[in-house]
Amino acid sequence: MAGHKLPTAADLTSPEPIEVLTKPFLRFASLSSAGGLILIACTVAAMLWANSSASESYHHFFHGEKLSIGFAELELSKSLAHWINDALMALFFFVVGLEIKREVLVGELSSPRKAALPIAAALGGMVVPALIYVAFNAGEPSLRGWGVPMATDIAFALGILSLLGNRIPASLKVFLVSLAIADDLGALIVIALFYTDELATNYLLYAGGATLAMVMLNVLRVRSPWIYFFFGLALWYFVFKSGVHATIAGVVGAMTIPASARVGAARYTAATRDALEEFESHNKDPDRNALITREQHAAAWTIHTNSIQVMPVLHRLENALHPYTVFLVIPIFALANAGIEIHGGLGQNLLNKPSFGVVLGLFVGKPLGIFLFSLVAVKLGIASLPRSVSWRHILGAGCLGGVGFTMALFIGNLAFAESPDDLTHTKLAVLVGSALSAIAGLVILATCRKQPDAPATPTTPATPAD
Repeated sequence: MAGHKLPTAADLTSPEPIEVLTKPFLRFASLSSAGGLILIACTVAAMLWANSSASESYHHFFHGEKLSIGFAELELSKSLAHWINDALMALFFFVVGLEIKREVLVGELSSPRKAALPIAAALGGMVVPALIYVAFNAGEPSLRGWGVPMATDIAFALGILSLLGNRIPASLKVFLVSLAIADDLGALIVIALFYTDELATNYLLYAGGATLAMVMLNVLRVRSPWIYFFFGLALWYFVFKSGVHATIAGVVGAMTIPASARVGAARYTAATRDALEEFESHNKDPDRNALITREQHAAAWTIHTNSIQVMPVLHRLENALHPYTVFLVIPIFALANAGIEIHGGLGQNLLNKPSFGVVLGLFVGKPLGIFLFSLVAVKLGIASLPRSVSWRHILGAGCLGGVGFTMALFIGNLAFAESPDDLTHTKLAVLVGSALSAIAGLVILATCRKQPDAPATPTTPATPAD
């Protein structure tokens, strides 16, 4: 989450030896483009591995051997790629769900006026690419892949945007984040409704029971993340067995996570100030980093407890899990799914209807849909352009919306699980369409005239609700 970073107590001292050694890595990880760069590296590595003399080992490692987890009737045996796509990606979708809930409660989607532009843009960015794909694949078995070019990869898009530095107004980044989150929500609905083949109603009922239990935990103000984890694990298992894609469990579970704090800001400030004064009153040697006294330990622990109680579980989980999804889950997903064997040359693999639909859907349909639907929303008076943002900025952001890597590959796997050739063509088309969109977005935004920052309009902050 973006925000002003305040210095910690450790920042005010000389660095420890381990901090000196790890500083370059931590500095890289703090870059907003870091996740996108790692994603690119894993994609290139997967392509090289799958097209090298060791290609057989790539497919055997991710798709050959079965990995069994569980016991007795609860045992699940799947390939490593299946575990990555069904289980590890559920964690990614859980974080997406947390982001959606936060934005709906207190963010850019918290009021109709604020949400109108990104929702209209996201809707256009889904409808137009899907129509372009359908135009090329109508009446063909490959029509099943119409959902592939609808998706936006927020990690890639923001990573590319960050390369332009302060040339881009901050409000454009907020618009792109909100658009991508609304886009993710639309993609999740598409997955649940159109990429579910057979349903086991008994497991759906069990999943509903697990969801109800998590809702009741929220109502009872249970704030331990571990309790939600165990119920969420049961929810994932039931959704997996039901026939609905298991990653949907991540989003459903995220909606049940408490978004209100245990204590309010005034009570937190007063209690923490008292504890800090107590700590300072027993500070006999302020220049010495020695063991603290028993009274100081109690005061420090009180401050720690207060800080946990003022942070909603939703924020705590989002902050804790976001780095793992960016630097672990998504790169592993790319490594397992981007290994496309290219036989017969690039042109031959792209000269087919699924590839045309995906490439043009991402490269043309995304910016066209985002721009036109945004324009209509503004002209109708239901939305307004963000501060310091021009229509050229919107067009450039629309091109970045065509970087559909992660979610597009994910939907491609669902659409063409039974058609390896179509899946290969689709994956390659996603890479080409995303690359073209990234280049076009960079060129357009790099040539935008820097807009003067308009004064912010004061707004009344929303109060989080569960």
